[in-house]
Amino acid sequence: MQTAQRHSLKLLQWMMAASLALPLALFVFASVISWNSINQAADREIERTLDVAHEHALKVFETIDRSLSEIAEIIRSLPDDDIRSREDNLHQRLKQLTASLPQVKSAWVFDTRGHALVNSLVAPAPDIDFSDRSYFKAHAAGDVGTYIGEVLTPRPPYRGAPFFGVSRRRTTEEGDFAGVIQASVLPEYFENFYARIGREPGSFFALGRTDGAMLAGYPKADREFRLDPDGPVAQKLAAISDGGLITVTSPADGIERRLGYRQLAEYPIYVSAGLETSAIRARWLATMGQHLIFGVPATALLFLLLALALRRTRRLQEEAERRREAEEALKHGQRLEALGQLTGGVAHDFNNLLTVIRASIDMLRRPNLPEQRRLRYIDAISETVNRASKLTGQLLAFARRQTLKPELFDVGQSVQVLSEMIGTLVGPRIEIVTRLPDEACFINADAGQFETAIINMAVNARDAMDGAGRLTIAVRRAAELPVVDSHPPAPQGYVAVAVGDTGIGIPQDQLGRIFEPFFTTKQVGHGTGLGLSQVFGFAKQSGGEIVVVSEVGRGSTFTLYLPRTVATGPTLQFAAADAPPVDGSGMSVLVVEDNIEVGRFTADALAELGYAATLVENATRALDALAGDISFDVVFTDVAMPGMSGVELAQEIRRRYPDLPVVLTSGYSQVLAQRGSYGFDFLQKPYSIEQLSHVLHKVSRPKTTRTPTAASS
Repeated sequence: MQTAQRHSLKLLQWMMAASLALPLALFVFASVISWNSINQAADREIERTLDVAHEHALKVFETIDRSLSEIAEIIRSLPDDDIRSREDNLHQRLKQLTASLPQVKSAWVFDTRGHALVNSLVAPAPDIDFSDRSYFKAHAAGDVGTYIGEVLTPRPPYRGAPFFGVSRRRTTEEGDFAGVIQASVLPEYFENFYARIGREPGSFFALGRTDGAMLAGYPKADREFRLDPDGPVAQKLAAISDGGLITVTSPADGIERRLGYRQLAEYPIYVSAGLETSAIRARWLATMGQHLIFGVPATALLFLLLALALRRTRRLQEEAERRREAEEALKHGQRLEALGQLTGGVAHDFNNLLTVIRASIDMLRRPNLPEQRRLRYIDAISETVNRASKLTGQLLAFARRQTLKPELFDVGQSVQVLSEMIGTLVGPRIEIVTRLPDEACFINADAGQFETAIINMAVNARDAMDGAGRLTIAVRRAAELPVVDSHPPAPQGYVAVAVGDTGIGIPQDQLGRIFEPFFTTKQVGHGTGLGLSQVFGFAKQSGGEIVVVSEVGRGSTFTLYLPRTVATGPTLQFAAADAPPVDGSGMSVLVVEDNIEVGRFTADALAELGYAATLVENATRALDALAGDISFDVVFTDVAMPGMSGVELAQEIRRRYPDLPVVLTSGYSQVLAQRGSYGFDFLQKPYSIEQLSHVLHKVSRPKTTRTPTAASS
């Protein structure tokens, strides 16, 4: 009980720990899964926005390229003077063209000196030298195709937003340099577009040249920035030009971002898109925060409930412990009361028996006693001794302390032999019905105690029927016990012997006491109250159970369950009567008994039967006698003796004289009750001279000269 309570407390403590550890482990697991999932979702989002930004930039530059081609077509083969002469018309054409392109701020046509021939802004064009601009110098130096310049600010008298130039070279029919056609592109056009598609917190876009010059970006940089082409960031970006994502820290603002990078086909321009890693972490934290909103209260509530359960369980167990202590105190008092009742009952019955013996002895001492009365008193003493022996046997059986002698026998055969004896015992007015199985039902138990248990149940049934009715004895096999028992289950099942009657039955309030010693519902003088106690003790000590089913007015059924076994050797055969004493014929017996009166009686009785008996009072003298000149046929020793016990003496004799048989005897021995007779033959006290002669004759062997083994020398 206490172990179960400790286990329940430990279980609750483990559950409390698990209520914290398990959600924490699940939270960590979910965090890892969520982190990976959010990062993967962020990568997919970056790739989608990069696709959009790349497609947009490619279309913008292709449109600008077509516009430059259109301008080149308009002024093709026109000398500078013709262009100046037609400046107003060409100005309107360029103005219409730039008006249709929101990304283009203005369009220009320059001569070989870097002076504007015509533009889309004003006419006539101011006489300003633009030869120092990079978009002019690049074409003047050679044919570089479509050139994309750096971000510039307008030169007075022009004003407005910064721009970068997209230009082409003008050539003569001979292929010589004739000037430059240029379109001024607004970076803010790209920045506004990026602001529209980059609505997620931490979004980032950049448009730059392959040499590291930044053309447009979102969010807009506070200062102009050029990426070092040989720097670590540029090297990483160059490594993923065909696709892929990297995590880098920007040298412009020091912010760590997850970036994708892609170059425009046929243009020295790249587009990048990305998210700040802090924004990705913020998404993850927001997701985990939602889990915590629900998980933390639930976990706290579960932990609180388990803590309350633990506290309540401790309180209940403390109350149960106090109740158990009170019950133990009550049981102790009840045990003392039962012990007093048991002591009083034993004293009462033994005083009655001793009275008969004392009176018979007193009458035998009277002179001139007739032979008939002398024999009657002797028979009375013998019968009284048998009753006293039965009484002590019943007490030991109830206490489960009797020394059992297990034997293999068939229950059906035993019940069949007993039914004849029971018929005489219960009287002719009771019908006896026996129901035996077709197959043998073997058990390994004390046959004498089994017979006594069946007779006790039959006598109890007879008294319940007041001498008239039907007594049914049924033997069957049972797979298991009908009640929970402390013994381990029998592997072969059980043999059930049911003794039923048609008597008055047992009230329900008395069913729990019927196996108590000296408890009886019979009239005074009609029973000792130990019969059912013997059945209870025999069943428990044999590894079985006794079950009672009763209904007032309809009779009772007592079912004795004993472990079934398989017959693998010789079985016990039942006889109807005891054989007469066996003559000793000079057999030499060493009697070891510390009680002088009992020893003398045993030696004298054996001498009367023709045995040569030698009496010693302890184990030491017994070993000395065995080492002497006398050769003994058998040793008959008491178990409970001061110094070396009878069991120890028997084991020492077995070691020294392996072929010398030993018979043990005792009224009660806890060692024998717990462990058996250690393989030696055993005779229960009190015993008759007939029983003693039979057991000695059974174990004795022809007289030979016995020599001690080397161990005794």
